[in-house]
Amino acid sequence: MTGISLIITFILAIIIMIWLIAKIKVHPFLALMGVSLTLAMLAGIELNRIPTIIGEGFSAIFKSIGIVIILGAIIGTILEKTGAALKLADLVVRLVGQKRPDLAMLMMGWIVGIPVFCDSGFVVLNPIREALRSKIAANPVSMAVALSGGLYASHVFIPPTPGPIAAAGALGLSHNLLLVIIMGIVVSLPVLLAVYLFAKYIGNKVSIEQPEADHIIQQSYEQLLQHYGKLPNGLLSLAPILFPILLMALGSIGKILGIGGQLGEIIQFLGNPIIALTVGVIFAIGLLLQTEKIKEFDQLTNETLKIVGPILFITAAGGVLGKIIIEAGFVEYIKQNAHHISTFGIFFPFIISAILKTAQGSSTVAIITTAAIMGMFNANDSLMAVLGLTSEIAATLCVMAIAAGAMCVSHANDSYYWVVTNFTKLTPQQGYKTQTLLTLIMGIVGILTVYVLSLILL
Repeated sequence: MTGISLIITFILAIIIMIWLIAKIKVHPFLALMGVSLTLAMLAGIELNRIPTIIGEGFSAIFKSIGIVIILGAIIGTILEKTGAALKLADLVVRLVGQKRPDLAMLMMGWIVGIPVFCDSGFVVLNPIREALRSKIAANPVSMAVALSGGLYASHVFIPPTPGPIAAAGALGLSHNLLLVIIMGIVVSLPVLLAVYLFAKYIGNKVSIEQPEADHIIQQSYEQLLQHYGKLPNGLLSLAPILFPILLMALGSIGKILGIGGQLGEIIQFLGNPIIALTVGVIFAIGLLLQTEKIKEFDQLTNETLKIVGPILFITAAGGVLGKIIIEAGFVEYIKQNAHHISTFGIFFPFIISAILKTAQGSSTVAIITTAAIMGMFNANDSLMAVLGLTSEIAATLCVMAIAAGAMCVSHANDSYYWVVTNFTKLTPQQGYKTQTLLTLIMGIVGILTVYVLSLILL
């Protein structure tokens, strides 16, 4: 199959995949694998080659990024279960001050959202929001919007959350996660500003009824602290996040300076993302020791693997789809008509990701699938080559564009939408005015930031 018929088949395959996930509620792994297999047969790939192609696409993801996703998830789980995430939030409140509750919630969410899933982060931090409302009569809606946006920004832009890690691996950046982290921080800053301004605005437009007495809300916060028992100290709470970043930074600096010999080998060893995150896990174990929860380590690990397992399988299935797309000749056809697609530039992955996000709800699935479609930045047979995104900086900006698209938009088919609305006591209609509109603004500001950076850096 060639030409327009191949393009139409591919578009239909994506539509069917979205329909299976969003309407029929088929697990994304099965939907991706089923669509990949069907697409391979319809595209005319030799039947005896299809199993090999599927195996190569599946294993390549595990080889490049699987361990990193697992280690990052373990760190996040321990931070959440030991109360370290709560401690980090408390540090942010002390730093920013109770006179700026919206800014405090925004920064709290952004920091905690780096290692912790945004859904879990909102559940963990929501009692602090309610306690602040009780203590200083702060606007509950603006604080909820700020917290939601802060968590969401780091969730999609900054590793070690699985989405940006998987995208980095699929685009060929698994060896340079530090660059992705730095770019994620840079891109998220204008997005955070937009979140803050929108939170201040929408807080005066939407009101919610909270019949509970303030002392009951305060009591819920006290119960949360009692649940965790003794919170770990601030430095140890920060260490599982800070030290991996510092080690990866050291590895990058060593490469730039050309440090060789035994010292250079040690630096590169410690700066490898797998080793750096292993060090983060070691510090996280220190949290378990300090909070006297080390006996729960095995249970926490098992819980983490249960959570991260589906993500790994979806990521690998996305790799299969990407491999099938290449083998089917889709990318080759696009190359031959590059003058059409190249005009979209960095906006192309944003559009694909936004369509997938809006249609099926999961930001992680949207990021993984779009990254798989784009392919490696250093591969001649990838869409990255067609778009001219053939450097590490270009690939990093592409990760950011995909992440921005994966924000647009959170609505009724997104679990995070329901977490935010239910815990904030917003009606579904108010959820569209707040959470849905917020994520649209975040995505647009994100891609515009990426575009400006591309004009400067590319």
